[in-house]
Amino acid sequence: MKITYPFLISSLLVSTLACNPQDKKKESNKAKAAHHDSVITFADFKKIKGVDNIQEVPFQLFTKLDSVRFYVAPNKDSAYLKVPYQKLDNYYGFEEFDDFYSIHFSINNTISNSIEAFVLKSEFTASFDLTLKGINLNEIRSSTYREQTDFNNKSFTQYGSVEEVTAAEYHEALKSKADEVLIKNPHIILKGNNWISDKDGREIKIQQYENLPTEDGLLSYQYIGYSPFLGLEVFREDNQDANNAFYTFYNPKEGFSMDLFTSGYPHTIPSINRISSISNNNDTGSDFMMAQYFPETKKQINQLYVNFTGFKFSDEKKGFWMNHDTFYAEVYPTTSTPAKNKKQKASYIKIQLKISLF
Repeated sequence: MKITYPFLISSLLVSTLACNPQDKKKESNKAKAAHHDSVITFADFKKIKGVDNIQEVPFQLFTKLDSVRFYVAPNKDSAYLKVPYQKLDNYYGFEEFDDFYSIHFSINNTISNSIEAFVLKSEFTASFDLTLKGINLNEIRSSTYREQTDFNNKSFTQYGSVEEVTAAEYHEALKSKADEVLIKNPHIILKGNNWISDKDGREIKIQQYENLPTEDGLLSYQYIGYSPFLGLEVFREDNQDANNAFYTFYNPKEGFSMDLFTSGYPHTIPSINRISSISNNNDTGSDFMMAQYFPETKKQINQLYVNFTGFKFSDEKKGFWMNHDTFYAEVYPTTSTPAKNKKQKASYIKIQLKISLF
């Protein structure tokens, strides 16, 4: 008995010590499971002031899932609520963590009923990380061909095609672009608040530089350059009230040409008397415009206008014609936006017109 008694006590101690870590692990796993399985509602999330100005949102998030998980903290072990994705839902991103984004979400799109939640990066794509993948680049909202406007046909394929290309193809094509290059005229100078032409020692006022009051709003003019093909000076006209811009053309001897303008940076092909432009649409997507130019009268007749829905141009100057029917451009998806210390991912497209179009 004196021998076996200590042995039994020792065995019990060893057995107890051996079981403790495993039991603790089991208890921990049960706690985690219970935490995930606990029923939570929107009431368990922090209430916040809703987003009433999208300009104040650092970035937006997008998902292709049928449902997403809202966590109460940026931790995978925290409780979460599974939320069905609704087409009109907006996920406004505010902070980035290792595996999570913090979002502000309006329940049933009611701003006064908004919460802060944390979502997994793996379930969303941030607006600055969006690419053209899955986007129908040929989708359009409307078009006008030879003065006939069409709101019914929603595809560009009646005029040609749009496809994504590599950065390498874009930069290789850029080496042989057919666009005219605008040059700076040293005789066009800014004097005080006026643009002046001082050729031959004679000063001619062209236009007021800033804060020009008109019936259309307050305008400002920025000198862009001289077009040898058109024989005209190009200015960018910004309407501060309407938040839009046009490119206007000026002849110092005759003043501004009211019959010639583009809504975006002009891309001209002198060999076929074509003026074209690209610009981003204030409502959605981007605009692509082409016109026939008549040198004798310095007038234009619009040939084609298209409002694309799937992409925006990153820079109006970064589009160019490689030949009469092929146009390249650097673009972003329509919903793409930059964020603090985050650049958008640039993509490249090729717009190929049908040879028989004109």
